[in-house]
Amino acid sequence: MGKMKELTLYLVTGRYDFDEASFLTVIKTACENGVTLVQLREKEATTNDFYRLAQKVKDLTDRFDVPLIINDRVDVCLAVDAAGVHIGDDELPVEVVRRLIGKDKIIGVSAKDVERAKEAEKAGADYLGVGAIYPTKTKKNPQRTSIETLKTIVSSVNIPIVAIGGLKENNIDSLRHTGIAGVSVVTELMLAEDVAQKTQRLKKAVVEIIES
Repeated sequence: MGKMKELTLYLVTGRYDFDEASFLTVIKTACENGVTLVQLREKEATTNDFYRLAQKVKDLTDRFDVPLIINDRVDVCLAVDAAGVHIGDDELPVEVVRRLIGKDKIIGVSAKDVERAKEAEKAGADYLGVGAIYPTKTKKNPQRTSIETLKTIVSSVNIPIVAIGGLKENNIDSLRHTGIAGVSVVTELMLAEDVAQKTQRLKKAVVEIIES
């Protein structure tokens, strides 16, 4: 799997006040218009609800040949045969996740500093989500990661990096010349007035940044 290409515009879902149909419509529209990977993030759902929603989201992402990553939940990832799982600091160790999901699925790991980044790479991570680059409301009191630290992490590991945290169309230009493989967004796409146009503009901007 060409992981570099698929990390370009990385949508992390947020439920906000959406009903299920509206939520799925946003994901479908984003996939139609240039999102290259979707991470389903459900912090409040029961296991059964997460599983059922993941099935529906995977039906959509499969239709557009977009990989689906499940946040935190190895069991849900395996149950719906998602492309992989993304884990944070307080989840199972990376090497344990690798043992559970096998060598062919993707493991993404959140990293805020060089030490964690190197540990995750050594343990079998396929890519890193590094941030929060800017303030974000999707996580409680997120530790900020400077652009300089982001650059240092990129140069310290051999796996691709996705920048995360408060990234929007009007601030992602700051990520030029950092060596990242992609940009991860939540609110900027999930709550966009016009999801199709926003996705297209973001995709164009991210591709320019990556290639600069």
